[in-house]
Amino acid sequence: CLDVIIATGGTGFSKRDVTPEATLEIIEKRCGGLETALHLRSLKATPFAALSRLCAGISGSTLIINVPGSPAAVKECFEVLEPLLPHAAQLLDDEGTKEQRDHQHPTKQKHLSQQGAK
Repeated sequence: CLDVIIATGGTGFSKRDVTPEATLEIIEKRCGGLETALHLRSLKATPFAALSRLCAGISGSTLIINVPGSPAAVKECFEVLEPLLPHAAQLLDDEGTKEQRDHQHPTKQKHLSQQGAK
């Protein structure tokens, strides 16, 4: 089982850009916050990032992310993804250990569902 799949390219407006459509066919849950974070980072570099149709979602226990194909855009997106991916993969691991399920965020905050739980 793969924790994360990252596809680069195919997120533009041309007829051949169909990566988001292919991804949307197989994901069960969209990751809107992740999509927003990726767009916001890319928009800091260029207004043309608004033309990206990148998407992110979950299929089973795998996170699937589409990012634009230009080397600069890939680098920008990885600046966002690098600190998030280990935690995202851990959250998707339903079979994790009790310690993993009772994990804390790097900020030392527990999930809302865990607050008050002993």
